[in-house]
Amino acid sequence: MYAFDSRIRYSETDSEGYLTLDALLNYFQDCSTFHSEDVGLGIGYMKEIGQVWVLSSWQIVVNRYPKLGEKVKIVTLPYELKVFLGYRNFAMLDEQGEYLAKANSLWSLLDVGTGKPVMVNEAMHKGYEIDEKLDMEYAPRKISVPEGGELLEPIVVKKHHLDTNHHVNNGQYVNIAMEYLPDDFVIRQMRAEYKKQAFLDDVLHPYVVSTENDYVICLQDEAGKPYVSVEFQGQ
Repeated sequence: MYAFDSRIRYSETDSEGYLTLDALLNYFQDCSTFHSEDVGLGIGYMKEIGQVWVLSSWQIVVNRYPKLGEKVKIVTLPYELKVFLGYRNFAMLDEQGEYLAKANSLWSLLDVGTGKPVMVNEAMHKGYEIDEKLDMEYAPRKISVPEGGELLEPIVVKKHHLDTNHHVNNGQYVNIAMEYLPDDFVIRQMRAEYKKQAFLDDVLHPYVVSTENDYVICLQDEAGKPYVSVEFQGQ
């Protein structure tokens, strides 16, 4: 298990002073990045070997959103590495050690040049110590997008959406999708299924469906093929 301590910043909170979901997701992404850097498998190493970890799916379950100034611990643990896949849990805990949120994620290892999957190498098996996975209710990876939704104004990918791999960052998709939720909607679980990468100047066409207890937002291309589908469940 890898962990770091932090404190909820003003820039990470909503209008009521609570941590936002996209800021929570960024904490989790930062935690896995710090972990990789500290074991010698970070961005520089991945560029050197011409490979990249691409996120296939997220599941984040929120028990409580911490307030401005709260001290928190963010943890991550890889619990399985096989063939070209990596499974990784995350959690945020308060000062009493209570779980504020838990998450599960699936990553695919790809060759940068070909875009095809490559086998997890010996250095990765050695660097990422395998832990027991967290006790949580694991949701299916695939997201069903209901019919009867509304296709809204398209969004052009800008430079601020991109990460070091020069495609839209995982968290940016979620941040975009959250813009279509009602102001009073409290997210208790978020699932995201990533289908393909979007790059600078690509156009995302939001397709939004609301059901009794949740929202599904599909960010798709002009032909209707999804870049990502995001499901938000409320309380």
